[in-house]
Amino acid sequence: QVQLVESGGGLVQPGGSLRLSCAASGNAFSSYDMGWYRQAPGKQRDLVARIMRGGSLNHADSVKGRFTISRDNAKNAVYLQMNSLKPEDTAVYYCRAARIFGGDYWGKGTLVTVSS
Repeated sequence: QVQLVESGGGLVQPGGSLRLSCAASGNAFSSYDMGWYRQAPGKQRDLVARIMRGGSLNHADSVKGRFTISRDNAKNAVYLQMNSLKPEDTAVYYCRAARIFGGDYWGKGTLVTVSS
């Protein structure tokens, strides 16, 4: 069992930055692929960025060059550095931990609002 708690969301002006954190409790954090997803009002939940247990990364086209995912296995944490934020980045951001041989967990989300 893995529990995920997101933090770092808030209100920011366009062009600003935020750093989201996801703290994981439980065992074998390093064996999970970790991801950040977001869901805007009235829209589906979409992948923002993912970091595999081996360290490989992928980012959605809409955030490439602006957002960076990272993880610290010693701290059981994953981060999302978000720069040059735009109003269309407004959403609830969710952390996910998943692995092929068992386990798929979600946090409760943190709200990011980009507005002047």
